[in-house]
Amino acid sequence: MKLFSEYVKSYNLNRENASGFFDAVSDLYFSPQVQSLKQYEQHFEIDRLQHVTSVSYLSYVIAERLGWDSRIIARGSLLHDLNYYDWRDGDGEWHRPHGYKHPIFSAYNAIELNKEITDIEIEMIKCHMFPLTLRLPRHKEGYILIFADKYCANREVLYSFSKSYKKKFDKLIKG
Repeated sequence: MKLFSEYVKSYNLNRENASGFFDAVSDLYFSPQVQSLKQYEQHFEIDRLQHVTSVSYLSYVIAERLGWDSRIIARGSLLHDLNYYDWRDGDGEWHRPHGYKHPIFSAYNAIELNKEITDIEIEMIKCHMFPLTLRLPRHKEGYILIFADKYCANREVLYSFSKSYKKKFDKLIKG
C-alpha cells in the first residue's frame, strides 16, 4: 500500500471511488454535526472536516489491509475531532489547553451524535492524542487512529507551510 497515494485520494472521495468507506460512515459523515466541521480551521489551510475525513479514510484503508474491523475504525476516526469551536479563539479559554481537553469533548459529542457508538470507538477518540495525553489505548484500533491522525496532521502542516509541496499536492489532487 502506498500511504501517500491513499492520503491524496482522501481529498476526492465519493461513493463511487470509496463505496466501502461510505457504507461504513455515511450516516455520520453526512450528519449536520460532522458537516459543520468545515467551518473550523484545523491545521492552517486545512479545515476540520477535511482533516477528519482524511484520518478516517486512511484508518479505514489500513484496517482493511490488516483484516481488522474497518467499520469501527473508520467511524471512531471520523469523530475523533468532533468539536464545535475554533480552539484559537480567545473566548474565555474554557477549552485550554485544547490538545489535552478536546479528546474528552469529542467523545462526549460523538456519544450525543451516535447513541450506538461502541466502547472501542469512544476509547479511540479519548486516546487519539497520545503521546501528548499519555493515555494509551487498550485496543488495537486506537493505534491506527493515533498513527493516521499524526500522519495527516504532518501532511497538512507541510501543505500549509511549503509552497513547493502545496503546488505538487494540488496538482496531484486535481488529477
